[in-house]
Amino acid sequence: MKIDFDKLGNGLVPAIIQDASTSKVLMLGFMNQEAFDKTQAEGKVTFYSRTKNRLWTKGEESGNFLNVVSIMIDCDNDTLLIKANPAGPTCHTGSDTCFNEKNDTDIAFLTHLQDFIDKRKAEMPEGSYTTSLFKKGTRKITQKVGEEAIETVIGAMANDDENFLYEGADLLYHLIVLLAHKGYRIEDLARELKKRHQ
Repeated sequence: MKIDFDKLGNGLVPAIIQDASTSKVLMLGFMNQEAFDKTQAEGKVTFYSRTKNRLWTKGEESGNFLNVVSIMIDCDNDTLLIKANPAGPTCHTGSDTCFNEKNDTDIAFLTHLQDFIDKRKAEMPEGSYTTSLFKKGTRKITQKVGEEAIETVIGAMANDDENFLYEGADLLYHLIVLLAHKGYRIEDLARELKKRHQ
């Protein structure tokens, strides 16, 4: 990945910071070569502050760091898109974003849960319920999916909304475990639904 900062007028490029989980734009800052190198080396977003006239790591005072997930360069090699996980509100005002937007989408948690379950599958830590399911294999995982589906239906038929949602969440969790066990992700189901919708 290479940007020629010297080729650009003032040696600065805009860096758009996007939440890796929610896809919300958190802020815009500027980077010079030194800020870019430090961001890559340390995994925390560092800008060149035009007002302070120095490097500035976001969160250096507040602790609300922007932990880098990925860095992309646009087609003209003069703008960065950095996907990051924020360690707190991004804006100095205390707002989630510098555009005063709430940075939460509950649906994005499913990707986080999938990542967590994939990590459990890779590491298989002792004492983890998810690990125990993976160890027991397809038969046990599918049995749990079936049990939770029945319990979800019972909650719905009984008009017990609290139990319906609770059991539905259990169903979804066990379905994601089954997907991971079979080498798939929740996004694969989303793609299939999207294909049908089109």
